[in-house]
Amino acid sequence: MPAKTSLSLPEDECVKEKLRLLQDFLRDETQDQLKNLEAKLKSSELSTEVYTSEVKAVLKKALALGKDVQSDGVEQNGHSNGISENGSHKGNGEKEGDMDAEEEGDAIKSPSTTKGKGGRRSKADSEPKKSPGSSRVTRNSGKQPTILSMFSRVPKRKSDEVNGETTNGETAMETKTEEADVEEASAHMLVFTVKCTTPPPKCPDCRQYLDDSDLKFFQGDPDDALDEPEMLTDERLSLFDSNEDGFESYDDLPQHKITNFSVYDKRGHLCPFDSGLIEKNVELYFSCAVKPIYDDNPCGVPAKKLGPINAWWITGFDGGEKALIGFTTAFADYILMEPSEEYSPIFALMQEKIYMSKIVVEFLQKNPDVTYEDLLNKIETTVPPAGLNFNRFTEDTLLRHAQFVVEQVESYDEAGDSDEQPIIVTPCMRDLIKLAGVTLGKRRAARRQAIRHPTKIEKDLKGPTKATTTKLVYQIFDTFFSDQIDQNNKDGGIKRQRCGVCEVCQASDCGKCSACKDMIKFGGSGRSKQACQKRRCPNMAVKEAEEDENIDEEDILPLFKDTKKMSQAKKKQTKNKIAWVGEPVKTEGKRDYYMKVRVENEVLEVGDYVSVSPADPSNPLYLARITALWEDDEMMFHAHWFCRGTDTVLGESSDPLELFLVDECEDMQLSFVHEKVNVLYKTPSDNWFMEGGLIDDIKVIDDDGKSFFYQLWYEADFARFETPPEVVPDEDCKYKFCASCTRNKEKEEQETPHVFEPLEDEETDSKVFYSLACLKNEQYKVGDSVYLPSEAFNFGVKAASPMKRPHRKEDVDEDLYPEYYRKSSDYIKGSNLDAPEPFRVGRIKEIFCNKRSNGKSDTSEIKLRIYKFYRPENTHKGPKAGYHTDINQLYWSDEEATVNMADVLGRCRVEYGEDLVESVQEYSTGGPDRFYFLEAYNSKSKSFEDPPNHARSVVHKGKGKGKGKGKGKASSQDVPEQEAQELKVPKLRTLDVFSGCGGLSEGFHQAGISETNWAIEMWDPAAQAFRLNNPGTTVFTEDCNVLLKLVMSGEKTNSLGQKLPQKGDVEMLCGGPPCQGFSGMNRFNSRTYSKFKNSLVVSYLSYCDYYRPKFFLLENVRNFVSFKRSMVLKLTLRCLVRMGYQCTFGVLQAGQYGVAQTRRRAIILAAAPGEKLPRYPEPLHVFAPRACSLNVAVDEKKYVTNVTRGNGGVYRTITVRDTMSDLPEIRNGAAALEISYNGEPQSWFQRHIRGAQYQPILRDHICKDMSALVAARMRHIPLAPGSDWRDLPNIEVRLRDGTTTKKLRYTHADKKNGRSGTGALRGVCACAGGKPCDSADRQFNTLIPWCLPHTGNRHNHWAGLYGRLEWDGFFSTTVTNPEPMGKQGRVLHPEQHRVVSVRECARSQGFPDTYRFFGNVLDKHRQVGNAVPPPLSKAIGLEIKKCVLEKMKDNATEPVKQEKMEMSD
Repeated sequence: MPAKTSLSLPEDECVKEKLRLLQDFLRDETQDQLKNLEAKLKSSELSTEVYTSEVKAVLKKALALGKDVQSDGVEQNGHSNGISENGSHKGNGEKEGDMDAEEEGDAIKSPSTTKGKGGRRSKADSEPKKSPGSSRVTRNSGKQPTILSMFSRVPKRKSDEVNGETTNGETAMETKTEEADVEEASAHMLVFTVKCTTPPPKCPDCRQYLDDSDLKFFQGDPDDALDEPEMLTDERLSLFDSNEDGFESYDDLPQHKITNFSVYDKRGHLCPFDSGLIEKNVELYFSCAVKPIYDDNPCGVPAKKLGPINAWWITGFDGGEKALIGFTTAFADYILMEPSEEYSPIFALMQEKIYMSKIVVEFLQKNPDVTYEDLLNKIETTVPPAGLNFNRFTEDTLLRHAQFVVEQVESYDEAGDSDEQPIIVTPCMRDLIKLAGVTLGKRRAARRQAIRHPTKIEKDLKGPTKATTTKLVYQIFDTFFSDQIDQNNKDGGIKRQRCGVCEVCQASDCGKCSACKDMIKFGGSGRSKQACQKRRCPNMAVKEAEEDENIDEEDILPLFKDTKKMSQAKKKQTKNKIAWVGEPVKTEGKRDYYMKVRVENEVLEVGDYVSVSPADPSNPLYLARITALWEDDEMMFHAHWFCRGTDTVLGESSDPLELFLVDECEDMQLSFVHEKVNVLYKTPSDNWFMEGGLIDDIKVIDDDGKSFFYQLWYEADFARFETPPEVVPDEDCKYKFCASCTRNKEKEEQETPHVFEPLEDEETDSKVFYSLACLKNEQYKVGDSVYLPSEAFNFGVKAASPMKRPHRKEDVDEDLYPEYYRKSSDYIKGSNLDAPEPFRVGRIKEIFCNKRSNGKSDTSEIKLRIYKFYRPENTHKGPKAGYHTDINQLYWSDEEATVNMADVLGRCRVEYGEDLVESVQEYSTGGPDRFYFLEAYNSKSKSFEDPPNHARSVVHKGKGKGKGKGKGKASSQDVPEQEAQELKVPKLRTLDVFSGCGGLSEGFHQAGISETNWAIEMWDPAAQAFRLNNPGTTVFTEDCNVLLKLVMSGEKTNSLGQKLPQKGDVEMLCGGPPCQGFSGMNRFNSRTYSKFKNSLVVSYLSYCDYYRPKFFLLENVRNFVSFKRSMVLKLTLRCLVRMGYQCTFGVLQAGQYGVAQTRRRAIILAAAPGEKLPRYPEPLHVFAPRACSLNVAVDEKKYVTNVTRGNGGVYRTITVRDTMSDLPEIRNGAAALEISYNGEPQSWFQRHIRGAQYQPILRDHICKDMSALVAARMRHIPLAPGSDWRDLPNIEVRLRDGTTTKKLRYTHADKKNGRSGTGALRGVCACAGGKPCDSADRQFNTLIPWCLPHTGNRHNHWAGLYGRLEWDGFFSTTVTNPEPMGKQGRVLHPEQHRVVSVRECARSQGFPDTYRFFGNVLDKHRQVGNAVPPPLSKAIGLEIKKCVLEKMKDNATEPVKQEKMEMSD
């Protein structure tokens, strides 16, 4: 064989070689085009890659001119489809594939699927190819000779495996290398000679392609083989004589074992028997050696053409591993033992899929809540049993057998108990069904093969432990629904019980039907005790197959107006007997204020509570406190409203007697009063912290129809429940004091800017200057630095517009890239193109107001004159400059701008680096909102220079004009900083439940707010990782329910002797309970509700109730707030409110707190009475707007977090490049746990994440080893942003395991997408044309995965699968197992041909490089993917720290507030 073929060269060399060979045969115009390209390459206009692909395109065009088309349009690629040349023509006169290909075994693939475009090849795939012995010369039909036919005279190379005869009758001879190259080149360019617009022919029986190199023929029977009836009566087998009666006398058919079998159709094609052919009544026969069932004798009776097969079946796993498969014919049952040599590859697939379904069913039966990626992980790490001839399972194996596996799951579910959750609805199966395009219910329709003994599956009977709950939590969850689901059968089912969980039960009472009108809350007698007629429960337990798709990034929420009480016209009651009691206590203007009034027969006084009838009788009565009574033409009162629980986010889950104070009030006529009611303010008891777990009654007060209670104040927009703010009225205005009015006035005051301290000596004709301004409780002096919105001013340098990437390439070769047409949208997932700019920073030079015509200052519009600061990316250097500098580094400029004071977003601190007394690093990490500059920027000369003197030391106008050097800062600004230093915040003793490897705790430690003394984590590898990073923490590796049970029963230690935290020990509780089992969007039914009652969410709330920590945090996926129509959220908040906690919920985007990743998380925060309830942290970094839709709709009302600065941010966004450009290059499957960094950090993020201590060792830069086929796919994904599977070429590739992939065949018309520009078909399955799927259409081992075009039309073209990250973009949510075809497929490195490494994922989550993980590569990925990003928890931690500090300051400075503290403690 020649030493070197052109294929062993790199791609560009290969193309040059071909160019050299073809040069003389090309037309002039083609030669010109090529010269032109070469010139561009030399002048560097084109990169080598682009040059290579352009040359390939030109050559392709040239070669296509001499098309060699056979009448049926079948791809001829250099071999005839007729009778095979070695004369082994088959009897039926069908056109057959080449027989010699069969003898050669799998070593050679059909030349019809050779590589396109000169065999696109990459480094790892460039082993020399085995010589294609079956490459044949095109049959030329007498037309003008084509370029390629000129090569046909080159003597062919002889393949070692061809049976001693040369292919075309030519002498076998060693050829010179050059001729071999020409031959090779022609073989590889032949692929372009014909467009395949009609599908290649299939065998009408077995449906295999006739030109497929894998099509094999049955080799014929030995001479002594017997027919079926003869064989069955052979004395070596027969249990009865040859008289035919023997058969009738048996109820069951005889059973035998068969070995050395082959199965074939009537044309002799070896074919699988499990692909639906038998069900379609195709006649399949088999030849074998038959043995009695009891006999282990190796040789049996040779038998020929048994059959046709009527059915095939599986009889479970014999001894566990191998399933027994059987055939039934008209005469007997046969159990399959060993296949013949040529049939064994086909049979291996059958065994493979049976074994695969066993793995899947057992795995999902034990772990119903796992993801598709977890299943892949299981499959890829399972070693196939010995004796099955395959060595490794891959994702391709699973997708290949998906239909079969799903059918097995269906049959398993059918055989299961009715109360078991079917496996088919698990999230993992839903993903598999979607991805593989499986048809459900096929089993029943076709009455698939009888499974005589359903697969023996190991049943794991150990379900989750029952939730350990405190009495309070149990009661809320168990008696929440008026009639509990579980009691449905109590009364013999005659009286239909309400389920309490369906939409009807969750609706509010209508207020209009007769039942409602009788209810006390609607002003009725309450005697009939009938439920609202609109809420008669249909109690339909929906069969759940919950769609858990992430609510789309841009949640378009129906916005409903807030139910503000004041806006509703109240109904005038006929209370006409109204009289004042006593004299007026005060007269103001026309108003006489009174303290008491008699309405009908009741005396009301200021401070009493009343109900008011609504105008619309279908609304419940409104409740208010009277804060003033007066007469002013009419008899009036001022009402400070309460809202009912049903008007809050709690909805129907609330306590019907609990009210919430709101800041809403209005003046009303006394005739509107319905009657007097009792409202009790329930303060937390003195012993509140120790009462955990003791309260056993959820009722707070008895319902007498007139009594209510309140304990919290409610802020409707943010859904915040807080301790009512204490406001003490002055003695002299008690008769008309309204806390709501006072607070609303204060709020308005804060929103409006004010100026103080006019500087008279600087006044001009048109302006008045001031030294101080105030906005939102912040003071601003001249010399302070401020944040402004990015539109507040522009810069002297025009910003380089972001690289708009060119639209789709128009000139794509559609035959080579048949899926590229699916990339119609220009939106690229994970792109930062539309990320906003961070806030502008300016330093105040002047504060002024313009003068009105009367010479007075117009204080309604306060202006600031500021100096602009440039960020590095705002200079002429553009974004690249920002990549290397610190994110808090600025440049001074003398450019000025005038802005409105009202636009100021907050204050920051900007120092000249040289003036600092500490290092820039220490200064920057010492507090929030700190910037520094070292140089000034001059935009006119585009140069950097030393800052002018006035930039360094600010003149403090109004503070004496001292120009003292120093910090250039108003001293007032340093005061809070110093004060903060004095008050050292004690660290809260924290228990982290479901701690994982410790992301949440790590962020809290960085914030300096907590010390994690205890952590609970059931999964051992994560618990080990937590220990590695927190050596001082007691980590419990057991079920949290078991631990809580121990503590509640008075134990001090667990079975291992670890000390358990006791009541009063835990000051902060944090954790993210898993929500499987009830995580769908549709409503609860009895099964999912009982799962919820026993879920870890309920256990976690019980931890909170028992320990009563000062602060509580529950973290979960974004959809936690939407699960079960938000019922999960409502019940969680309901529990916290009943315990007495202040609480709120919100959704945060981790990308806004400094990681290059979109990860939206629901965070529920709670604070004990007496503490301050934290607010959510303002975003620090700008981030892609589509990923920042964080509002939540609950019962059609929109809630937002308290974030005021919206989508803005203090710093620029962090990109993939910031995150990982400094990490050394590694290969697919890299496993070295410790390597050296090989270089310095490049960006601020990298300096920050590597840590201050110099670490030469990089840990865990390891990545999953993907199978040979996946590795080849990754290698062929281009490096351009937005590349994914749709950019794959449809070519054959030699894999690293020595096998070769096939081209994907497009065999069907596609109704939706039509044909390609070249007229080629686009469908890969009958379903593309609207027919049912046909399992014979499945294709395997192709570079373009068959299942993606199969189901792409229904799933957004599977955008992002096999997707590369973009250097300037961000990660999609970091997953627990990076899989190119997983839910999150954008997991390829931007430049290397591999999935992301553990360390890269850890950085995308913001873990420091020193953070350790534990276990194998998949364990580590799972630890990283499940964690809360530390930068996010740090931001929340800092907010909690603010609350602790504020409380400490209050306690230290304001004895006035002592009463309040005592009361609420």
